[in-house]
Formats: sequence, structure tokens, C-alpha cells
Amino acid sequence: MNKFGFVRVASAIPSVKVGNCAYNTAKIIEQINEAEEKNANIIVFPELCITGYTCGDLFFNQALRSEAKTSLDKITAATKDKNIIAIVGLPYEHKSKLFNVAAVVQGGRIISIVPKTYLPNYNEFYEMRWFTSSKDIDNNGGIDTAHGKIQFLSPNIIFHTQDFSFGVEICEDMWAPIPPSCNLALAGADIIFNLSADNGTVGKQEYVNQLISQQSARCLCAYVFSSCGFGESTTDVVFPGNAYIYENGIKLAEAKSYSLTPQIIYADIDVDYLRSERLVNKTFAESSRNTPCTYTASIFQRNKQKDKLLRNVNAMPFVPTATNMQERCNEIFDIQTMGLAKRLVHTHCQTAVIGISGGLDSTLALLVCVNTFDKLNIDRKNIIGVTMPGFGTTDRTYQNAIDMMKSLGITIREISIKDACIQHFKDIQHPDGVYDVTYENAQARERTQILMDIANQKNGMVIGTGDLSEIALGWATYNGDHMSMYAVNASVPKTLIRYLVNWYATTSADKKLGKTLKNVLETPVSPELLPKDEKGDIAQKTEDLVGPYELHDFFLYNMVRCHFRPAKIFFLAQNAFGGKYADDVIKHWLKTFVRRFFNQQFKRSCMPDGPKVGSVSLSPRGDWRMPSDADSELWLTEAENL
Repeated sequence: MNKFGFVRVASAIPSVKVGNCAYNTAKIIEQINEAEEKNANIIVFPELCITGYTCGDLFFNQALRSEAKTSLDKITAATKDKNIIAIVGLPYEHKSKLFNVAAVVQGGRIISIVPKTYLPNYNEFYEMRWFTSSKDIDNNGGIDTAHGKIQFLSPNIIFHTQDFSFGVEICEDMWAPIPPSCNLALAGADIIFNLSADNGTVGKQEYVNQLISQQSARCLCAYVFSSCGFGESTTDVVFPGNAYIYENGIKLAEAKSYSLTPQIIYADIDVDYLRSERLVNKTFAESSRNTPCTYTASIFQRNKQKDKLLRNVNAMPFVPTATNMQERCNEIFDIQTMGLAKRLVHTHCQTAVIGISGGLDSTLALLVCVNTFDKLNIDRKNIIGVTMPGFGTTDRTYQNAIDMMKSLGITIREISIKDACIQHFKDIQHPDGVYDVTYENAQARERTQILMDIANQKNGMVIGTGDLSEIALGWATYNGDHMSMYAVNASVPKTLIRYLVNWYATTSADKKLGKTLKNVLETPVSPELLPKDEKGDIAQKTEDLVGPYELHDFFLYNMVRCHFRPAKIFFLAQNAFGGKYADDVIKHWLKTFVRRFFNQQFKRSCMPDGPKVGSVSLSPRGDWRMPSDADSELWLTEAENL
């Protein structure tokens, strides 16, 4: 495991010959050696891999059982000078009973043996004919002193290294209503390994994926699955050789099914992340009170640094994948719509007032308003879109705002803020040509005052347009665009807003509207509070000032959702953005994010209501409780020393 909590796991599917322990053992050792070279901490093999799963009544034969134990000794000896932990399957005799077990070996010794609990006895599987359940072991644990070795048999063993803990279950155990892995996870296992013999039938692989995904999510653990493949008997069934690695419901790696050649898949499990999830999940903590007694096995394993991660680090964690983009965007839009609809119905409000700048945030907020009014059968004319040109408003954003409002059929009002701001500057004796924070914020507050007063005139509600990224950075004028009566974008980050607007543009039947929305997407993000440049274009680009939103959204997700420290966020960003940003650039904007995130909490402490749409929200009433005067020194010092 490296210093940021990653553990490299491997799931192997070796070549197998049914009943040929010597051949199978040689192939297992080959794959152990390969995984050791790739710095894997631990490798798991399929169920009964030493003999082959499909031996049938040969399991009763003394020669096979004896050779299986001899083979286990050979595999154990092969690990003597290695760091890697190996988990292999074999039939194991104990007190005149035969068990289907997983042997955990490392450093030339057998650490312990885990017997299977739930034995299938239906369809093509008749394991009860040959094997005994772990439930038949005295006191749920047994000591085997055969051949001078002491081996502890129990399904309730937690294996501890200095960096991570793991448990083992075997095939059918996962299919039980309450799998053994539930108790193992509650007792502290970060990773569950499953040795399986999963035959292939139409549609079964999808179901198995669902089982593993749900089990890893329910147990807040990683789940590593290995199932036997080519070489097993095909008398009645075929074994596709499935291998999967999941982490908290997310698939990190999988093998190619129905391959005729051996395979090993690898992934780096983020144990820090899993432990963080358990720490904040009080349901998990409450459930652990009822955990049955477990036994502990300790394993010494040297730390090995892994500079390049064998896992994908998502550069845009808030953005849906391409496969579910349509579904997710529609769902997010529905959540925003439902939130606004409830607020309108509760307040008996028939009018919405919204400032339309021609930018991304106000565009999405307007689309949500239109959808909400349609659902409530309220005339779209009751939506008052107000464009408020100022000193920095460009023709492009102004025209986009007008075109969009016309296409959507809402009421359009245009109110320039220039004269009001000029008078205000005179009143407060603000010098001409000084484009400072007073100059900018006066415009933002003037716009908010206009919207609030129109809402009073029309018995309406001001709809906030600010997004989650701006809330995190405090990139809003206090009591200006910071304030509204309902903020529909409150938990939608900037990176996601782009995809939502693009989704609406591509699915809209109104081609003219779609064209306008595309133009909005191509316009640089700006508050347009500073005068235009000589060409009449936007002079004030937000990302030039506060940094790329894709970086800030990445920092936000990993700090708030995963609770990672700055050093780990920096390391993940290096992997996620793959050279797109130099290290010093990432460090610079990470420091900016940390500083602004802490300093601007006071704005979040009094932010308006708005619907939560994803796993991250900064609402002071629910998801994020932070003092406005928390000191950032600890985090900034670590970021500075990267």
C-alpha cells in the first residue's frame, strides 16, 4: 500500500486440468510470481483451484485429497521469499469431515484456513454430497495439527496486515440472504475475497455483477471475485472464468469471459476511502454492534510504494458516464423541477422572477423554471426573465439571453443597471475608473435588488442561479447573487451544468433554442462586471481569476465527499488529469481552493434553500456543518509543502 492508502489486489484465473494437482499447482505458482513482480499485495484464485472444481466423487479418493495437501505445501513454500499474500482453494479433511476451503498463505507459512459455509445442493451442483459446512466445526473453529502444522479453521477470521484487513468467503456464501462477508466487513474487513466456481448461463453474469456491486456497496468494502474457467469439466456446464474487482459498488476491473488462456486482473483499492465512508456512515457503525465473534490472524507485509495507480481516477466525478448520461441528466432535471414545484405550491406563488445573463447558470435555472411551470400548468408568461445590462455586458451574452427567453415564451424585461450604479458610486463617493471589488459588487447587488423588488411587485419568487462550484469557492457577492428565494442550482457543480445544458440542447425539439444553448455553452464563463475589451468581448473570465472549474470540482468532491487531505487530493489530481496540468499549476489552484473554501464559509452559513441532486451539497442545514471561522492553516501548510 502506498502512503495514500492504496492496496493492490489481483484476481487470477489459472489454467486447470481436472484432478491434476501437480499441473494446477505449477500454474498457480506462475501466477503468484507474476503478481509479485507487479507489486500486488494479495492475489485470489478460484474455488478448489488446486484440484479443479469439477472432480465429483474423486473428492472422496484418498490419493486426490493427499495430493491436494501436498500441493498446498508446495504453494506455501513458493511464497517463502515473497511479500504477496495468496488465497487458494482446495478440499481439506478435518476430523473425518471434508471441507471446501480457502487457504491463506504468505511468507512460506499457512496463515489460516477458511471453510465454506453455504453449500449448494440444487440444479447441477451437489456439494453436500462431498463437503461439510463450516457450521459443523466445533465452536465455529478448529485446530488441525496434521503434519506438525497448526492451522485454524473458521469462516469468521479477519486477516490483519499493518495497512489493511480482509476476509474470505467462498462462492455460494455470497448468494446467502446474509452473506458471511456482511459480518466480516462489520468486524473490520476492508476487502472481501471470494473464491468461486460460477458456471455460465444466459444472463447470469449480469446478475453476478449486480450481486457483487450491491454487496460491496452495502458493506462499504472492496470485493475481489475469482471464478474458475477453461479447463474445468464441461460434462454438463461451462465455466466462463469470471473475475471482478469492485469498490463500494463501483467496478474497477474485470476479466474477459470465456477466455481460453489464463488471466490476472489488477486494481488498486483505496482503503482510506472505504474507511472514511464507514467513519461517516452511522448506520454501518450501529450495525457493527451485532457482529458475531471473529478471530484474528496477523500478517506482516512490507510496504511497497506504487507511483502509478492501477485504477481510473475520474477527472470529473460529478459528471455521469456516457452510458447513463441521458438517464442521469433527466433525473437531475426532475429533482430540480420537483424542488421548485413544491416551493411554488407551498407559497401559492404563481410568478417566478429570474435574472437572465446569457450565461450557463441562469440558462439552466430558466430551463428548470419552464419545466416546472409546464408541470404545474402555469402559463410560462408568469416567468419574468430580467436581463440587466451593465458595464461589462457583451452583445453576445445579451443576444443569447433575449433569444432564449423568446424561444421559451416567457415574459421579458430589460432594465439597465448602468445609471443606478453610476448614481450609487456618486452617493458613496467611489472614484471613476476604479474597477475594484466595490465596483463589481455594487452591480451584483443592484441586480439582486431589482429582482427582489419585481418579485414584490408581482407577488413572485426570485429564483437563484448560483451553482455548487461558486458556493464552494465563495464566488458570489454577499447579499447579491448570493441571495434568492429558492436556489435551484445549489448542488449542481459547474462541470455538470455544462452537460445538463448540452443534454437539453440536443434533445430539444426547438432547433432555434438548441442553437442558442450551444452558443451559451461556447461562451466563456464570466460575471461580466468589468468593462468589455476594445473588441467588445468579455474581458473578465472567471477561470482566469479563480482557476479551472474542472480542477475545483475535482478538489471539492475529494475534500467534501471523500474527506481526503490536500496531499492525497494532489496525488489523485496528478493521476486524473494525466499531464493536462503541470504539478505546480495543480498545487497553485489547490491552495486557492483551500483558502477560498475556508474563508468563504460565512456565505454558505446563510445560503438560501435549494434541492440536493447528488452526493455533495454544502447546505448548512443538512450536508455540511462547518464554523465560519475555522482556521485553514493545517490544510494550507500541507498544500504548500507538496
